[in-house]
Amino acid sequence: MSASAVSGRIGRVKPSPTLAATARAAQLRAEGKDIVSLTAGEPDFDTPAHIAEAGIAAIRAGHTRYTDVGGTPELKDAIIAKFERDNGLRYARNQVLVSTGAKQTIYNLCMAVLDPGDEVVIPAPYWVSYPDMVGLADGRPVIVPTGPAQGYRMTPAQLEAAITPRTRLLILCSPSNPTGAAYSRADLAALGEVLLRHPRVLVCTDDMYEKIWWADEPFSTIAQVVPGLHGRTITVNGCSKAYAMTGWRIGYCGGPREIVTAMATVQGQSTSNPCSVSQKAAVAALQGEQDCVARMCAAYRERHDYVIAGLNALPGVSALPGAGTFYAFANVEGAIRRLGLADDDAFTDRLLTQAGVAVVAGSGFGAPGHIRLSFATSRAQLEAALERMADVLKR
Repeated sequence: MSASAVSGRIGRVKPSPTLAATARAAQLRAEGKDIVSLTAGEPDFDTPAHIAEAGIAAIRAGHTRYTDVGGTPELKDAIIAKFERDNGLRYARNQVLVSTGAKQTIYNLCMAVLDPGDEVVIPAPYWVSYPDMVGLADGRPVIVPTGPAQGYRMTPAQLEAAITPRTRLLILCSPSNPTGAAYSRADLAALGEVLLRHPRVLVCTDDMYEKIWWADEPFSTIAQVVPGLHGRTITVNGCSKAYAMTGWRIGYCGGPREIVTAMATVQGQSTSNPCSVSQKAAVAALQGEQDCVARMCAAYRERHDYVIAGLNALPGVSALPGAGTFYAFANVEGAIRRLGLADDDAFTDRLLTQAGVAVVAGSGFGAPGHIRLSFATSRAQLEAALERMADVLKR
């Protein structure tokens, strides 16, 4: 079949580099290679028992049929309570949408609010899917580069400069995948001052890593800090990361009724409702005891401290500490020069082929010269990875 059989929009979209790196590591393992994979953004913990049991009970009770497209009233009420309890945000049921993961939530949003040529401001480094979802919706990503000198955070001046009459949406992720960097309350207030001057611009805040947090101040989300933005902010979250529920596929959002209704329409004509059993488990996650979240977060922080110190001990590598998530983002430009390589793709290939360590190149996140490592794995695996990387870099 010729390439002309494929739509033009597909030509604007790249396969996910994180999934590609994970798949390549898995293939090498299947071939018998000794590979330490630090690619996947997935907790290595099992789903907490009380959540899993809620899913099992749902199956046994026959909760295996279609639900409302946008989620069950029971789960929506649990989400409403979570937003008010944790973030001081108030929503009604018709302002909440449950989707098959937060990725679908954000895709629904792009399809619901973007017209051809609308611009979306995305700070880089960014999660790999943001620009491509914008492209699928015929929007135009406007990438705002940041770097270690500014802590991988976009400044108010950069935001102001990026906004044009075609700007429709800003996407923020804090704490960030891939960097672990987070916007403080003061940072969000300063960005909010800019946004208040541009009433056409909607805000999508991806708070997926809210619970994996160890900054000095409590977590804040932008509609909480700048109440004037509440009516045009879509606050996105989910169960995957905090509750080790990646395979259950539950994401959700709260936002303006008109926009959430439009997002539900997109969902209703694409996937319909999220998994009924997973929704029951999500209720248990949001309403149940939260000690399991704190225990997992403590483990991630311990690994974070170990990995950041280990990376900064490697020649030609530097990594800033993060405020949360289970990722380390390292500048490897010195290491690339040291090894005489062309770029971060060549560097990650060298690590994989010579050290058996799989990481993701920073280019896929809009930050050439970097790599992302997931430390959602055992201490033994992390020790092995750093030792192998040191062997390659010190040869």
